[in-house]
Amino acid sequence: MKDNPAEKAKKKFVRGIYVNREYSWLLFNKRVLDQALDITNPLLERCKFLSIFTSNTDEFFMVRVGSLYNEMLSSPNVTDNKTQLTPAKQLAGIMALVRKQYKNRASVYVKLRGELNKAGLRILTADELTPRQKEECKGYFVSRVMPLLSLMVLDAKHPMIRFENKKNYLICDLERDGRGMIGVMYVNPAIERLYRIGYGKKVKVVPVEELLKAFCGLAFSGYTVRRKMMLRVTRNADLDTRVDDTDVEHDFSEIMKKKIETRAHMGVVRLEVDDQSSPLCAFVLNQLNLNSSYCFEEPHFFDYKFFFSLGNYFPEEEAEQLRYPPFKGKVAEPLKEAESLIEYVRRKDIYLSYPYDSMTPLIELLDECSKDKRVLSIKITIYRLANHSRIVDALCRACEHGKQVTVVIELCARFDEENNLHFAAKLQEAGCTIIYGMENYKVHSKIISVVLKEGEEIRYITHLGTGNYNESTSKQYTDLNIITADEKIGQDAVAFFRNIAICNTDFAYQRLLVAPKTLKSGLIRYMDREIEKARAGGDGEILAKMNSLTDKAIIDKFVEASCAGVKIRLIIRGICCLLPGVKGKTENITVRSIVGRFLEHSRVYCFGTKEDRVMYISSADLMTRNTDKRVEIAAPVPHGEIENKILHFLQTMLADNVKARELGSDGKYRAVVSQEKPLNAQESFIRY
Repeated sequence: MKDNPAEKAKKKFVRGIYVNREYSWLLFNKRVLDQALDITNPLLERCKFLSIFTSNTDEFFMVRVGSLYNEMLSSPNVTDNKTQLTPAKQLAGIMALVRKQYKNRASVYVKLRGELNKAGLRILTADELTPRQKEECKGYFVSRVMPLLSLMVLDAKHPMIRFENKKNYLICDLERDGRGMIGVMYVNPAIERLYRIGYGKKVKVVPVEELLKAFCGLAFSGYTVRRKMMLRVTRNADLDTRVDDTDVEHDFSEIMKKKIETRAHMGVVRLEVDDQSSPLCAFVLNQLNLNSSYCFEEPHFFDYKFFFSLGNYFPEEEAEQLRYPPFKGKVAEPLKEAESLIEYVRRKDIYLSYPYDSMTPLIELLDECSKDKRVLSIKITIYRLANHSRIVDALCRACEHGKQVTVVIELCARFDEENNLHFAAKLQEAGCTIIYGMENYKVHSKIISVVLKEGEEIRYITHLGTGNYNESTSKQYTDLNIITADEKIGQDAVAFFRNIAICNTDFAYQRLLVAPKTLKSGLIRYMDREIEKARAGGDGEILAKMNSLTDKAIIDKFVEASCAGVKIRLIIRGICCLLPGVKGKTENITVRSIVGRFLEHSRVYCFGTKEDRVMYISSADLMTRNTDKRVEIAAPVPHGEIENKILHFLQTMLADNVKARELGSDGKYRAVVSQEKPLNAQESFIRY
């Protein structure tokens, strides 16, 4: 029996102990889609997972497929350093795998639609409308939808329009007076996505796509609509954010504004249609000069963002039953009761584990620092911010109180460039010193440095974390934070910001590991320590948690450690380019992934056991882009209470037998089989 295209692609993507990065990411996104069918999740939450899977796929095409497409054109013979696949071969495999995922997504939607119907919400197609409902929908279309549509009939004076990225269009084959024409209809995003028909106990809604297909002839008055097809294009968003000597005399923010503007006009890397067999599909592919392998049929919806608002169509009490129970991060009693957080942290390090702990203590600490006369300066790195940022407000207040505030804001944070440009201008207007990253290295570190002066003594407070200074994502992402008054770490933090300001990456810090200079080599040094212990007959152990593992040098060091007998346990949410359990190579390595209510975002690297244990929390994944091409920080965790809390956190993740999936030596992820009592790690942390 011949392998199907997806199976053939899979065989190409796995080579020895190595797994292709793009293939591994697609496996991760499949685990996200699996959550849409996992009945341990409430129905409305499962609907959200379907939407997240779709938005993940959109970004994958814009960034990863876009990057490979660029490589295929510029360097067609370059190969992936782990599986030796050219860009063209990777793209061919990706298209085969994604095509299968499209079919799976369509099946998931059909199942969820059925369950929503049972719960009291019916999503209707145009064909399912009764005559009375059809008349009502027609009236709504004419009065509320049609005024917001933009139409064009293509002819010599109206050539083919340029389809905007991720916007919906309806294209029609029209006829008038025996002459055939093409009509294009732009679907304004301001149009309500669902129209509610009538009012009754059972809610019935019709998506705008169905209304367009049913009544588009009313908009193209005077024409006969012979065929129609919904479509959406995805454009390459892989911007070149490098600067060169010619850019030195220009404002980098202005350079980035111009680069961002080009994103909307970059080449098409995907066409989605609701009927791939239609002659209109061939017409559009020809106009776009796009190969049919980049075209995908989606019979339902191109995006599922409206699934996040389905709860609005249920009575409040019923909607609550279909969602996760409400949860809000806590503030520990000692922090609530502290008269001064500055004095508290000088006595004892503060540990915050988002989203189980609130970000409030960090914001309140910044507020206190903005007013305290002893505080001379506040410096911070910013990568992504909430749309309404209390962090930015606190920094602006600090400027108003005369503090020296320095903000290193990364303008190349993909898809957050415009937001960061906005906040950079606001902070600069308030009086902050703004630094736009470092040369061609993205600054992805998460650090705040506060310097105080008491008499003649200089004191330090430093925050180090694994996640962004973003109040919104701190409620959805799991991240670890340490706030400390440790003098050496404080001195390192001051040196870090000084080096950013002078674009110096060649610096040896006392306590911090900082990429691109010392983070990778520092972690490898501890891995070598465990290898030496194992070879001497001792117990070598590595326990690590991250989002992705792609760095070949580190993967090869893990293999060396496994061969030496080091026990290696990895918790990797997303991409893993290492195949565990391969006899004679990686048999001492296990890899687990957890996809659940919260997005696992924290990075922890732990070497050894008990007294000789060394633990770091970090902003960096073990990806080449992080270890070699970004400015990242790994911060040591002090022995004692915080180390024990993080160790408990990791051990609970390893004990998860509800959401955990284990990667096998065949490249497949499977649910963990256990005789133990069911344990969902994230739910356990919520209760704890």
